[in-house]
Amino acid sequence: MDRQALLEQIPGLRRYARALTGDAWTADDLVQDTLERACAKWRLWRVGSDLRAWLFTVMHNLHVSQLRQTARQGELARPLELGELAQEPAAPAAPVDGSIDLQRCLLRLPEEQRVALLLVTLEDLSYAEVARITGVPVGTVMSRLSRARSRLQELMEATAAPARADGQQTPALRRLK
Repeated sequence: MDRQALLEQIPGLRRYARALTGDAWTADDLVQDTLERACAKWRLWRVGSDLRAWLFTVMHNLHVSQLRQTARQGELARPLELGELAQEPAAPAAPVDGSIDLQRCLLRLPEEQRVALLLVTLEDLSYAEVARITGVPVGTVMSRLSRARSRLQELMEATAAPARADGQQTPALRRLK
């Protein structure tokens, strides 16, 4: 086992896990589980192949397994849509950092779209690498990425539109060329 090569991958694994789960503790647990599984299954990694892609595959499979296990236990909390709330959530008292809104919007994307988006944009992996990691065709990765980008833009525009004093939404600004 090349310990140094494995250690060099930890920052990327942590970054992806935090963006994927939206929770630092859960992300750290996922990274730890990934590293444990990688060490236990090290003989499955082919020397000369992309270690980074292999580790992301291990992490992806662990994350999917954890989601399935949680769903079987009936504890899976699906994201709430704003229309399902009994009352409108109160606006934050202080200005909110845009990265917080981005994180919230990312977490509202369907899992498969969020995975594709994060692997391509955050981890700068190719479509082919994402397809290998997730076990789907390249065309599916491209489709999921397109839908994720569109949905994320819709969500970000919806959170950026501030409410007026009379309670009505201010229309989102359009970009002009």
